[in-house]
Amino acid sequence: SPANSARQLRRKRTPDDFKLERNLGEGSYSTVMLATERATGRQFAIKILDKRHIVKEKKVKYVNIEKQTLNRLQHPSVLRLHYTFQDSQSLYFVLDLARNGEMLTWIRKLGSFDLPCTRFYAAELLEAVAYLHAQGVVHRDLKPENILLDDRMHIKLADFGTAKLFDTAGQPDDDRSNSFVGTAEYVSPELLTNKIATRSCDWWAFGCIIYQLLAGRPPFKAPNEYLTFQKIVQLDYTFPSGFPGDARDLVQKLLVLDPHKRLGSGPCGVEQLRAHPFFNGICWKDIAQQTPP
Repeated sequence: SPANSARQLRRKRTPDDFKLERNLGEGSYSTVMLATERATGRQFAIKILDKRHIVKEKKVKYVNIEKQTLNRLQHPSVLRLHYTFQDSQSLYFVLDLARNGEMLTWIRKLGSFDLPCTRFYAAELLEAVAYLHAQGVVHRDLKPENILLDDRMHIKLADFGTAKLFDTAGQPDDDRSNSFVGTAEYVSPELLTNKIATRSCDWWAFGCIIYQLLAGRPPFKAPNEYLTFQKIVQLDYTFPSGFPGDARDLVQKLLVLDPHKRLGSGPCGVEQLRAHPFFNGICWKDIAQQTPP
């Protein structure tokens, strides 16, 4: 009966409701499995988090942040959290399945992206990040490993364990979140020099990602983290020959040491980004419904 199936939908899931198929990836304290919901045959990705490890490594905060953040977000370009449940050993996050994996894998496979592809994915990423910021979320760890691709090759932002939540009514954006988070190559200079993470740090990472899509490698790369950080705070990077002009101009306006002067920061930041000549020809309205190039 309809009432019965509605109850079925609302009921709390358990591990027995899913058949685990195969391993999709490992995190530092989690495993992601492809799973099929027995009742419906629908496929999901289930992130299984080891409780003992989380407590021992003091990661409880990050797990809670990821859950809170995902619960706050509903957007076609953000990985959706469908259910959470637990047993004695593990926490389970049932997420959208992104069948085409990480963007990083595609960069490695293809070497780099062409201009139309880069423009499309940069536009899709811009819309996703703008949505996060409007919801009071700063991702803080944007990178090609955390941008997943679904079966239609559209992006799904993932990995909100190090996100920062602001209340959208405007609790101070430059609240000092004195925890170093992020990944060396994409971390913003202000986080290295004075530990401040604002929305602007996502636009810095956005610049690094556009550069990497076209060049095939991130702009700041060195043999170790310390040397990478030195390059970042000195803005020490170069463009490979043949890097497209509009893309170069956009990257130069994003990779700016002062977070307040970075394109994308400020009240009209997103409009300024959308209006940049690099994005000429993008139809913003329904980008998540368009066919990727």
